[in-house]
Amino acid sequence: MAPEPPLLTMSGIAKSFPGVRALDGVDLEVAAGEVHCLLGQNGAGKSTLIKVLAGAHQPDEGTITWQGEPVTLKSPIAAMRLGIATIYQELDLVEGLSVAENVYLGHEPTSAGFVVKGAVARERAAALLRRLGHPEIDAGTLVGDLSAAHQQIVSMARALSHDVRLIVMDEPSAALDPDEVANLFRIVSSLTAEGVAIVYISHRLEEIRQIGDRVTVLKDGRAVAQSLSADDTPTRDIVSLMTGRTVEYVFPPRPEQPAAAETAPVLTVENLSREGEFEPLDLQVRPGEIVGLAGLVGSGRSEILETVYGARKPATGRVAVDGTWLRTGSVRAAVRAGVGLAPEERKAQGLLMLESVTRNVSVSTLSRFSRGGWVDRGRERADARAATRELSLRPDNPETPIRTLSGGNQQKAVLARWLLRGCRVLLLDEPTRGVDVGARAELYAVIRRLADDGLAVLLVSSEVPEVLGLADRVLVLREGRVVHEAPATELDEHRVLDLVMEGTPTT
Repeated sequence: MAPEPPLLTMSGIAKSFPGVRALDGVDLEVAAGEVHCLLGQNGAGKSTLIKVLAGAHQPDEGTITWQGEPVTLKSPIAAMRLGIATIYQELDLVEGLSVAENVYLGHEPTSAGFVVKGAVARERAAALLRRLGHPEIDAGTLVGDLSAAHQQIVSMARALSHDVRLIVMDEPSAALDPDEVANLFRIVSSLTAEGVAIVYISHRLEEIRQIGDRVTVLKDGRAVAQSLSADDTPTRDIVSLMTGRTVEYVFPPRPEQPAAAETAPVLTVENLSREGEFEPLDLQVRPGEIVGLAGLVGSGRSEILETVYGARKPATGRVAVDGTWLRTGSVRAAVRAGVGLAPEERKAQGLLMLESVTRNVSVSTLSRFSRGGWVDRGRERADARAATRELSLRPDNPETPIRTLSGGNQQKAVLARWLLRGCRVLLLDEPTRGVDVGARAELYAVIRRLADDGLAVLLVSSEVPEVLGLADRVLVLREGRVVHEAPATELDEHRVLDLVMEGTPTT
C-alpha cells in the first residue's frame, strides 16, 4: 500500500519586503497527526512563513500543496476554510465578547439557514471546550475575565469550530506555568490522536523532546535542516543549526592577574529584575574585568543590559557605579555616571546613519564643545579623530559618512563615542554582529585593551565561543534566571549549551 501523501507541502517559498528577503526558498512538509516543530532565532523567518501559511502574506515564489492538491491561500479566511488555523502568541480574541461569541466570530452557527445565537451558540462552544478537556470554562463568560491559559483554550476551540486539520501554535507556552504547559501538551496529544497536525513554534527547546515528532530549522530565511527527528537529534546540533556561523575566533590573551576579588567593583547590580523578562539578579564587575552573559535569545540577556543602562525601568533592584546608586530607568543618569551601551541593533539604535563619523563619536559629549549655543567644530573633529585613531578606525577621516563604513568600523565608532565620553562601564550587546571575520579579531583586541585600561565590561553574545574567549567570568542565563556562574576558563561550549538548554550541566 502506497504511503499517504503529506497533509501540507510548502515548496520553494520566497517572500521579500523592502530591503529584506524574509524567506529564501523554504520547504516544509507536515504529515497528518504529527507535531512538526519549527525552530529558529528571532528574524529567521518563522513568523513570515506561518503568515504565508495562514493566508496573511502572499509568497513571491513557491507552491503550497494541501492534501495532495495545489492551493492558493489568498486570505486567512481561505486558509481557515481549508482547515488551517493559526494561534498567534498575541491572541486575537475580543475581550469584550463572550467565549461563545469569540469561538464563532465571523462564522456564526446557523440552523435552517438562519444565524443562531444565545443558548445554541453557547451549547456548541461548550461542546468544543469539553472536547479540549475544559468543561469548567463557561461559554457565556467574557473572554477578558479569563486567565491567559483559558484564553488560549478559547483560541483552540475557535480553531476546532472550523473543522480544522492543521493548527499552527506560535509560542503557545510562553505565558503558561508548568501545570498549564502540561495541560497544553495533553490537548496537543489528544488532537494529534484524532489526526490533526500541529506546527509548533517555541524557543524552549526542552519542549521539543516532550511534544515534537519532527523538526525544521530556519536561519536567515532558509531551511537549514528539514524533518529532523525530535528524539534523535542532539540539542547542541539544533542550537548549532539555529545560531551557527563558521567563523575564526582569534582572541587576545587574558591578563595574567585577573581582577582581584577585594578590588572595589565599578558596576554593582543588586536584586535587579523585570517582570516577565528576568528574575532578581546580583552582579558585580570590577575594573579590568569582562563579564559575559550567555544564553539563548529570549533568556533576558539584552533586557539586563538595557535595564542597567536605564532604557528599561526595573521592577525591583538598583544599580551603582563606583559605589554611587543611580536613578533607575534613566539613561541620562547612567550616562552621566559613566555607563555606555553598544546596542545589538547598531544601525537602528546606536548610530546616526546620515551623519559623519565625527558627529557619531561626539554625540554624547557635545556639551564639551559648546559655548553660548555654538559648537567648536574644530575641537570636536580633533577629539573625535583622537578617539577613532586610538581604536584604529578606517578610513582615518572624521568627516566620512558613517553609512559608508564597514560593520566593524561602525562598531569602532560606537566604542570611540564612549571612549571620548570617558565611560567607566561598557555594555556590549552582540558586539560582532554584522562584522566580517577579518574585523572580528581587531574588535576583540579593542575590547580587551579597553578592559585592560580599567573599564568594567558587561558582554552579551549569541556565540558561545565568543563569550568564553573574551570574558573573564561568565553568567549563564536560562529563561531569565542565572543558572550558573564560573570563570570562563572552567567552562567549555558543550557545558554552556547544556546549561542554557536544560538548566543543569551534563556529567
